[in-house]
Amino acid sequence: MRLSTPNTKTEPASATGTGKTWHATVFALALGAAGGAVFWRLGLPLPWMMGAMCFATMAAVAGLPMRLPLNLRSVMVAVLGVMLGSAFTPALLDQVGLWTVSLLALVPYLLIASLLCDLYFRRIGRYDPTTAFFAAVPGGLSEMIILGDQRGGDPRTISLAHATRILLVVFTIPFWFRLMYGPGDGSGSAFITQPYLPEVPLAELGILAATALVGGLIGRRLPIPAGVLIVPMVLSAALHLATVSTVPPPVEIIAAAQIVLGTAIGCRFAGTAARTLGRAAVLALGALVILLLVAVAFSLGLSALTGLDAEALLLAYAPGGLAEMSLIALAQDIDPAFVSAHHITRIGLVVTLAPVLYALLERRRRRAGMR
Repeated sequence: MRLSTPNTKTEPASATGTGKTWHATVFALALGAAGGAVFWRLGLPLPWMMGAMCFATMAAVAGLPMRLPLNLRSVMVAVLGVMLGSAFTPALLDQVGLWTVSLLALVPYLLIASLLCDLYFRRIGRYDPTTAFFAAVPGGLSEMIILGDQRGGDPRTISLAHATRILLVVFTIPFWFRLMYGPGDGSGSAFITQPYLPEVPLAELGILAATALVGGLIGRRLPIPAGVLIVPMVLSAALHLATVSTVPPPVEIIAAAQIVLGTAIGCRFAGTAARTLGRAAVLALGALVILLLVAVAFSLGLSALTGLDAEALLLAYAPGGLAEMSLIALAQDIDPAFVSAHHITRIGLVVTLAPVLYALLERRRRRAGMR
């Protein structure tokens, strides 16, 4: 089944055909900032990203000219990588060995979650087998679209399935944590004390900016998933462990990064009819329930087995994007290094294992069809 979906680079034709694409970009960012301010004023969780995401999504589906250049999102993802890297401290490295079991458990988690969602999309969504599989695997949006397209799946349907899943995850997970565990202070102060911009020396700002710039450029050229985030994070971690840098990016920069990331999620739905998005949202909600149930089961089991915090494990196994889940971890005062390490591992496993699992399933289907 094929559904109409937005341009995966968040540059819809409705905006780019005018010759004034910067108008659509400024409008999208202004709307995102307004949404973030409203959510912040209301005291909602993760306000700058969630508010931007909600306002941008509504405007995109309403047909307003919405555009966010991929390069701008990449810059802010690199900034987020620098922030996550600043969470790595010598004391934290002593705990890395305790993560071994939960990292290894990602393999059975991905297998179970992917197979259940694959069955759901084939039986309930009526997707063809290839499209259903790559829409089901909780991996990166770009990676799953590319892999699915190469094997004859519908890239538009796969794109919409993952974009809607991420939208729902980002919208529901913060409220779930607020309801079940209460609010964090939003600063991630349990692991990172975020300064305000006037408090950061110019030399430190220069180091942080150079780390984001160099790391982002290297990450774009390396053939690794989420390289724009991972390379700046590794460089930042090295600098902070060596005490070359001692502060994370300031609060104002992180708020701006959240606005850009939230707006980018909303802009993915530009050009998508409300009816199409509605059906995709219903299907994605069903898949999300399956994924979260599996994640809850694994987090509770692993917590009992290893003694690791069940709240942190749930966020580490939540089926959302690396950047978005790391921001939620920061807002809830959950160790962002722990969460990001698991999501980086998940992305690597998905890219490695998804083609193998798909080939095994295809071989099984062909044998069944020959009988």
